[in-house]
Amino acid sequence: MATPAQGRNSCDVLVIGAGGTGLAAAIEAATAGARVVLLEKNPQPGGTTGISVGSITVTRTPHQIRQGIQDSAAEHARDLAKINSRRGLPDNPVLIRLLTENVTDTFRWLMDLGLDFIGPLPEPPHSQPRMHCVLPTSKAYIARLAERAASLGVEVRCGFAAQSLLTEGSRVIGVEGTDAAGTQERIRAGATVLATGDYSASPAMVEKYISAEAAKAIPANPASTGDGHRMALALGGRILNGQVAWLANRFPLPRKPSLVQSLPPLRLVGRLMRIAYEHLPEAIVRPFAMAFITSILQPSQAIYEAGAILVNREGRRFGDETGDLTLATAQQPGGIAFIIFDRRIVERFSRWPHFVSTAPGPGYAYAQDYRRYRRDLWHEGDSIDALARSLGMPADALRGTVSEYNQTVARAERRPLGKAPFCALGPLSAVLAFTDGGLAIDGTLRVLDSEDKPIAGLYAAGSVGQGGVLLDGHGHHIAWAFTSGRIAGRQASAFARAAR
Repeated sequence: MATPAQGRNSCDVLVIGAGGTGLAAAIEAATAGARVVLLEKNPQPGGTTGISVGSITVTRTPHQIRQGIQDSAAEHARDLAKINSRRGLPDNPVLIRLLTENVTDTFRWLMDLGLDFIGPLPEPPHSQPRMHCVLPTSKAYIARLAERAASLGVEVRCGFAAQSLLTEGSRVIGVEGTDAAGTQERIRAGATVLATGDYSASPAMVEKYISAEAAKAIPANPASTGDGHRMALALGGRILNGQVAWLANRFPLPRKPSLVQSLPPLRLVGRLMRIAYEHLPEAIVRPFAMAFITSILQPSQAIYEAGAILVNREGRRFGDETGDLTLATAQQPGGIAFIIFDRRIVERFSRWPHFVSTAPGPGYAYAQDYRRYRRDLWHEGDSIDALARSLGMPADALRGTVSEYNQTVARAERRPLGKAPFCALGPLSAVLAFTDGGLAIDGTLRVLDSEDKPIAGLYAAGSVGQGGVLLDGHGHHIAWAFTSGRIAGRQASAFARAAR
């Protein structure tokens, strides 16, 4: 079958979604000689990649080699399978191998595009330090990839909302949707790549595949509405591990970005930060790096296991903090909660391995980082009553809550809260960071129908093309986004070329 004649509404490869996955797919397809159109329903590229912490977990990097770390793709695959096994769900070993055997090349490709990283950082239970953090923030991914796509002649059309896939017989030949002006359009293509992200912002899909309670959580990316899933399902596609979701209490983005946070993700900034990390003491570099806390951050469960408690805006606990209280938080007044702790916990969570959360740039954020760089989240008082006043909650209620916890709950590691000053972090809200339910795909990223047969001309990558692979642990979603996007772009280009 011949590719449609070239024009504004036709191309060799059509990529839907201009986050990290879609940009990677478009670049690889264009590098292979294809004429590429990249669609994005938002006003500019970015996707979930652009608001992520930005860490990528990878082996055999120049960073590992410089430190004399002996690592391998096989060891990474074993560790990832071990981490994933904790969920007790079916995994996809074919895609795990695809990821771990190709992510090293992806990392070097990212470096060749001008991206800078620090690392590798340890993250147990990985057997080796593998986590690398992009500098200065994940927005650098989007900036560098968008520059490369433009240099290759990729046509990026923002404001285009894809609605349905076009077919000719059993083959996908493009998409129909509305452009930025609201005009209905059809774009024909030799091959189509879905890179539309997850369905965390689709209440109907979240309720169907996860739960009605989860549908009440705030999506980290409001644009992740499952568009690619929906379009592929209409052609007989199916979703694997649809019930898997990354739902957690998280801190919000800064209400007013600082001057440093407002800086564009310039190459020079990332390069200077990397050089500084490599040649200067961390105590000198870290204060500048931490000024880029721009992500929706999740506190570590370890802070609760050490004795911190979670209270609502009325100063009352609403469950056992060592369990998962995310959905319970969504049911509290205003849907928010606050972490209460004391000086002992501040001192403990001030150095590795006791971190408050992961963070852009240096990888981990400690108590002093929040006190200095997230003043909108930090509260402190010389007494429980003073802390309550800072939080705007009833002092007698918070005092009673802490007293009851100290008398009836605190034990072993969960010691009493009694060392002033008393501190709080918040508000926290129940956030659905992303869903892991992806379309069934084969080892070449072709979308499969209900009989496990490829849907001709249709590929999927990133969250929409997760294919049942589980990606627990920091840095694996970004690794899969770029690696799968690149492979899908190459495969789509080859398919379109063969069909001419």
